[in-house]
Amino acid sequence: MYAVIATGGKQYKVSEGDIINVEKLAANAGDTVTFDNVVAVNDGTMKAGADVSGSTVMASVVKEGRAKKVIVYRYKRKTGYHKKNGHRQSYTQVKIEKINA
Repeated sequence: MYAVIATGGKQYKVSEGDIINVEKLAANAGDTVTFDNVVAVNDGTMKAGADVSGSTVMASVVKEGRAKKVIVYRYKRKTGYHKKNGHRQSYTQVKIEKINA
């Protein structure tokens, strides 16, 4: 059984026991999070749309962290212009506990 959930502007295919990194949530380690925006559920047959309107996915927060640094380098030739920036995206790591379909 798996579900497709939407959070942080992205969609994730999850099963029970999966550990995924999602965009930063306002939760601490050990908290329980409920994802209400379930796009589809497959439990032998695929259900989507109005069939999964009441479905939820329960997850527990494992930790919060920051991804590896991404270097952004801007350069314009012949003008001497160059600029180097770095960015580390924050994330929340969650473990999928239960899919309520």
